[in-house]
Amino acid sequence: MGWHACEPPATRWQKKSKRWFSLSFRSRARFYCTIQRTTPSDSLSLTEHLRSTICSCIVSTFCSAFRWTSRTLSVPALPALVLLLGFLIETWQNGNRFLECLGDIYPFDKSGDMLAFFVSYDRKQFNSFSSDVFLNNITVFGFGGNVVTILLMAVLGMSKTNTLGNRRMTSLEKVVLQYLPILGAFLSLWDVIILLRSMQSGEAMIYHLWFFRCSRFAVWVIVILLSRSSRSSFVFFDRILCFWWILKPILVIPLLLTSFTLSGVLVCLKESCIVLVDVLFGISINIIRSKRASFKTGSIEESLLPPDGDESFLRDPGDADSFWNQMVFKSIDFVMNRGVLKQLDFEDLLPLPTDMNPSSCHEKLQSCWEAQWNQNDSDPSLFRSLFHAYGWAYLSLGLLKVINDCIGFAGPLLLNRLIRFLERGGSGHLEGYVLAVSLGGTSIVKSFLDTQYSFRVAKLKLKLRSSIMTVIYQKCLRVGLAERSRFSVGEIQTFMSVDADRTVNLCNSFHDMWSLPLQIGVALYLLYTQVKFAFVAGVAITVLLIPVNKWISELIASATQKMMKQKDERIRRTGELLAHIRTLKMYGWELLFSDWLMETRSSEVKHLSTRKYLDAWCVFFWATTPTLFSLCTFGLFTLMGHQLDAATVFTCLALFNTLISPLNSFPWVINGLIDAFISIRRLSRFLSCSEHQYQQWKLVDSPYSSGNVAVVMEDACCDWSSSKSEELNIIINHITLTLPKGLLVAIIGEVGSGKSSLLNSILGEMRLLHGSIRSARSVAYVPQAPWILSGTVRDNILFGNNYDSKRYCDTLQACALDVDVSVMAGGDMAHIGEKGVNLSGGQRARIGLARALYHSADILMLDDVLSAVDAQVAQWILNNAILGPLMDQKTCLLCTHNVQAISRADMVVVMEKGGVMWVGQPAELAISEYSAFLTLTWSNALLQCPVQESCMSSSEVREETELLSALEIAQEIIEEELRKEGRVELIVYKKYAAFAGSLIAFVILLSAVSMQASRNGSDLWLSYWVDTTKGSSETASSTTFYLVILCLFCVMNSFLTLVRAFLFAYGGLRAAVKVHATLLCKIVNAPVKFFNQTPSGRILNRFSSDLYTIDDSLPFILNILLANFVGLLGIAVVLSYVQVLFLFLLLPFWFIYSRLQFFYRSTSRELRRLDSVTRSPIYSSFTETLDGSSTIRAFNSQDFFWAKFIEHVALYQRTSLSELIASLWLSLRLQLLAAFIISFVAITSVIGSRGNLPVSFGTPGLVGLALSYAAPIVSLLGSFLTSFTETEKEMVAVERALQYVDIPEEELGGCQLANLDWPSQGLIEFQNVTLRYGPTLPPALRNLTFTIPGGMQVGVVGRTGAGKSSILNALFRLNPICSGCILVDGLNINNVPVRDLRSSFAVVPQSPFLFEGSLRDNLDPFRMTDDIKIWDVLEKCHLKDEVEAAGGLDLHIKESGMSFSVGQRQLLCLARALLKSSKVLCLDECTASIDTRTASLLQKTLSSGCKGTTVITIAHRISTVQDMDCILVLDHGVLVEQGDPKDLLEDEFSRFSSFAKASTM
Repeated sequence: MGWHACEPPATRWQKKSKRWFSLSFRSRARFYCTIQRTTPSDSLSLTEHLRSTICSCIVSTFCSAFRWTSRTLSVPALPALVLLLGFLIETWQNGNRFLECLGDIYPFDKSGDMLAFFVSYDRKQFNSFSSDVFLNNITVFGFGGNVVTILLMAVLGMSKTNTLGNRRMTSLEKVVLQYLPILGAFLSLWDVIILLRSMQSGEAMIYHLWFFRCSRFAVWVIVILLSRSSRSSFVFFDRILCFWWILKPILVIPLLLTSFTLSGVLVCLKESCIVLVDVLFGISINIIRSKRASFKTGSIEESLLPPDGDESFLRDPGDADSFWNQMVFKSIDFVMNRGVLKQLDFEDLLPLPTDMNPSSCHEKLQSCWEAQWNQNDSDPSLFRSLFHAYGWAYLSLGLLKVINDCIGFAGPLLLNRLIRFLERGGSGHLEGYVLAVSLGGTSIVKSFLDTQYSFRVAKLKLKLRSSIMTVIYQKCLRVGLAERSRFSVGEIQTFMSVDADRTVNLCNSFHDMWSLPLQIGVALYLLYTQVKFAFVAGVAITVLLIPVNKWISELIASATQKMMKQKDERIRRTGELLAHIRTLKMYGWELLFSDWLMETRSSEVKHLSTRKYLDAWCVFFWATTPTLFSLCTFGLFTLMGHQLDAATVFTCLALFNTLISPLNSFPWVINGLIDAFISIRRLSRFLSCSEHQYQQWKLVDSPYSSGNVAVVMEDACCDWSSSKSEELNIIINHITLTLPKGLLVAIIGEVGSGKSSLLNSILGEMRLLHGSIRSARSVAYVPQAPWILSGTVRDNILFGNNYDSKRYCDTLQACALDVDVSVMAGGDMAHIGEKGVNLSGGQRARIGLARALYHSADILMLDDVLSAVDAQVAQWILNNAILGPLMDQKTCLLCTHNVQAISRADMVVVMEKGGVMWVGQPAELAISEYSAFLTLTWSNALLQCPVQESCMSSSEVREETELLSALEIAQEIIEEELRKEGRVELIVYKKYAAFAGSLIAFVILLSAVSMQASRNGSDLWLSYWVDTTKGSSETASSTTFYLVILCLFCVMNSFLTLVRAFLFAYGGLRAAVKVHATLLCKIVNAPVKFFNQTPSGRILNRFSSDLYTIDDSLPFILNILLANFVGLLGIAVVLSYVQVLFLFLLLPFWFIYSRLQFFYRSTSRELRRLDSVTRSPIYSSFTETLDGSSTIRAFNSQDFFWAKFIEHVALYQRTSLSELIASLWLSLRLQLLAAFIISFVAITSVIGSRGNLPVSFGTPGLVGLALSYAAPIVSLLGSFLTSFTETEKEMVAVERALQYVDIPEEELGGCQLANLDWPSQGLIEFQNVTLRYGPTLPPALRNLTFTIPGGMQVGVVGRTGAGKSSILNALFRLNPICSGCILVDGLNINNVPVRDLRSSFAVVPQSPFLFEGSLRDNLDPFRMTDDIKIWDVLEKCHLKDEVEAAGGLDLHIKESGMSFSVGQRQLLCLARALLKSSKVLCLDECTASIDTRTASLLQKTLSSGCKGTTVITIAHRISTVQDMDCILVLDHGVLVEQGDPKDLLEDEFSRFSSFAKASTM
């Protein structure tokens, strides 16, 4: 046997192959038997015959394959195939003779062929070596196949859901899915037991066998478990699993052949049975699958089709998709195709999977929380509830996380092998290709695993967010007002927004807690294998930076906490300013409030700047750590006497990149966990509040259950404190009261006597300290400030009840709403703005009353509903609603100051200081000590008038409401929020750059490019170092030289990084300050019309979430975008320099990338805008529910509002899910694109290493640099597009802010400055004044002319909508007049600067306004009055005693003045006006919520204390203006009467007289 070295290999191969392939099958078998040293004779044993036959088949098949591929395969590629055959045969006895004979047929060059090594090697050693190695390899193959099978079944089991129900199994399916797996499990278990016994007997066992046999047993166990579940059909009959089960037995055929060779008969029989069961199972599931496919295409398919319009049959995204479609997120293709063509709507979104439905998510968490509550009602744990609900599903994702993290380290290891291969000059061509393809393949596998893990974690986060939101909302529906007083409204809103998100982020942080240490540990071990203990230097630098980063993070946390506190205060002040902007403009206080707001903003920016500059230091350390790491590590490695090579350097660089991120992220992960657990404790505290139990108020087993009693209070004491509060402030003091059914009960008393608290105690909203309270089953409630929903008029009245047209129309007519509704744009489907902003106070009260009437409850509780309407409307409501046919046999509890209602009540309850002082009938009240409530100071004048019918006709109601509807309702239409389409315009970016400073923007860009250039220069210098010193001994001087240059690059990179970070922080802060200042200035100077048409929540959203984005998120994401851009630019330059062919790839690559990003961005923009639109209703609905929770509970409408909230959350979930899948769709494709680039660079490097091409592909150092640069391109590409898309999304906040920067301003200037003492007389002249609220609307004032002499007190009366408030609007220039002029002391007010004008007048608004702060600041915010005068005015307003008892002038007023009753708030506003000492005082129905006696005293105060002051009083109560000097009667904007009130009362035909007769007040 010779090697024929004299002939070329190709010639030898051609000769031998012709001879070999010309042999017949029998000749080849005879050849094989020759190898065995025997001939096919009877002397052979049965085992040898079997072995010979099988081997002949293998040889024949192998040679046939050679013949088929001889025309297409080159000679150098054949050794791999020959080597495979040798491995198969080598496990057999004397297999080396086969290789010898084959070597005689196929001689190779000894220097280049592995076969020559095996043939020339010592045969005994080779036999032992080959059997061990081959046994290890084939068991590893089998183990790998089993692991893939388990993973496939797990993924299919998690992703497949049975949407069509369980189909009955056939007998064949039962045998295949139930009996075959049991047989396979039994045989596999027997195999494991045999292995265990062999180990106990002392035999040495290879651990590969343990892995293989245990995994085989695990496969069958999982099959048995899955076959019992409802998902078995969808798992085992999936096309991918069926195909895999056919391929899987091939992996164990070599092991089966080995068993035949080395084992006994029983072992061979056992292995054959196991493989046979495996094969039978694979064939069977494929047969059943094909039968099912044909069955589905039959006629029965039609019966399974969903009916038309049945949306419930919509597929869950991915539920019925193939496994491949789920892996590549194909379900989002439809949405993205629509996003490119048009603006997306909600119907274009993906349907929500069943398990993500908010209702099912809520039920899961709620049941776990209730179980916790039952186990430990004193301190239930929300964390345990979350774990029981989602913990196991979340922990199961940890296995995917482990696999993903481990595969991440395959890249650096393969990179090391590939560079070492290149350093050897490319010897072993096939090995290089395998390594290159493996490097790309690893990236592909990791991309799939990474996106699937991210998808499943994000999907779990969406479920968790939905669960927490719904649980919080339901708790708000169930907690009473007293118990809720432990938390402020802002706190509860924070639970829904901030704490819910922090808790959801626990999903990311919890797995990172163990994943990051694992990544750090593996990376350090791999570094040790490369540079030994030199890695300690780099790690020391990083570890030393950890406490620095921790210290900085603590400072950041402290600054953030202080900043958030100031931000909360700023948003509160902003909300206060927006809620009362009309009043503030009338006071002339808008600049004062904006100054206070700017002070708060300055404090916020101070802490924000601290945080941003600390963030800049963090960015600096994070960006420079890799450079410092490499410098210290390689410097110490060379100083220790080692020589750097390309494989070591660039493997370490790859490991550095893997290590830095976990080291820097770990402190933030810990902070995230801490924040999450703090939020969980906060939520647990809120969810642990005792709930409003209306059951305890029902009449059950009581002596009053006969049906004649509506309300029973027995020695009841109540207060507004929570159950955890130790301080008691008893409001309802030992009340014993029994109210029969079917009566009108009038509850009266002075301001602050406890009337409203009495109603709330019956509703169960207060904390019951002593006694008992019981009431009838159904209740309807109208609070003093009626709660109006954002929605239609009909929605507000129906309140979730079914629509009954007759009852609905009767209710509208009884509440005098029929004509108002008929003239509205859209009728009763007209939209009502936030808190009824586009309704008058009277309309809000009447809608609340209509809601209560339509509800048809047993008890109606009405809290002063008549005070908001004028006398005529009040009389109509009293006769037709409160005492009308709709109230038949109903009990009505009416808190009121209306004398007519008191006199017509069946029972009167007089309250004083929280107690019931007197109960009786109205006739008895007139002769009691409380008769003052019925006293009329001008009743004699009424007695002189002939008695007329007191009821208003329907036509009069129409007349009364017509003008209001035409003028106020039509012009106050709420504008829909503008939603822009397409990409964010370039002008938005330019304006943001202008806000930050154009020079700053240019320097930032320059520093970023220079920073990346220094980073690339450092890496290029390293590659030059390793290439220059390769194969030569380094001297100390040369090492020092290389290290010094490397240090210079590091210093330059660090300095430029620091410059970029701090300039970015400065520019972002400057832009945030300017945007807020500009926006606030524009909003404050906007006309009142803008605020009437724009909900305050929409404006507040600009100052809260949008401004937070501009403050924090936008600069952060812009910084990341710039870093990613210059990083990609640097990678492109380096790859183009190292490998010229990359330039040819660059153009198509950029084309594909740009098309991908365009395709994605078109959809992502729309999805982000839809996300903003769907998020707003959740928080708006939540805020509305907080405001009206007592009304919702009173009407027992929790289910209705719960269903509405679920709809909002479901829509939000759909948007979030679509956005999530779209982002992962992009991420996967970008990672696959990057994997192609890595493969391209690696393969071209292998090709270039042969030196057969004219173009050089670089030295090993440069190739290593290119490969190390190509590896992170996976994350960098995705990060760049993500940051680019996120930047565009965040720029929407700037776009939204700029929308309000361009709003029109009211006319502030004037050509004539008034004197400081103007007006000195108070002379007011209206000369032909016409006022319109819109160009297409009828005038509110029509050529109005009148003169009010200085010092005269004038009352303005008229029906609702007659134009009374329009006089004040014109006088204060809240709305510009169309024609005419208004003179004050002879000066045209249009020529006076508007703020000077308004600050010269005093006004008391209809809605009392108190802001949070001290009482002194509320009365005198400019601190221009001493305390003596303040106390004097408070005494005149009958508030001195209450203020002294509450704590004096330093008393802290809570938000909106909630510590005072509505009447007391109006009195404080009156005191504020009197302190101003203006010559013009305007009162806009300031006594509406004050009892008659207090109102009478105030009239005397005004008469005596305001002499010489012009007083204009707009009143609904005729008694309010009875002592005025003059009366102006308006109708349809025209002055119809003017004169002395006494003279007008004496004229029975005067309008004023008719008002007085109707009122009797």
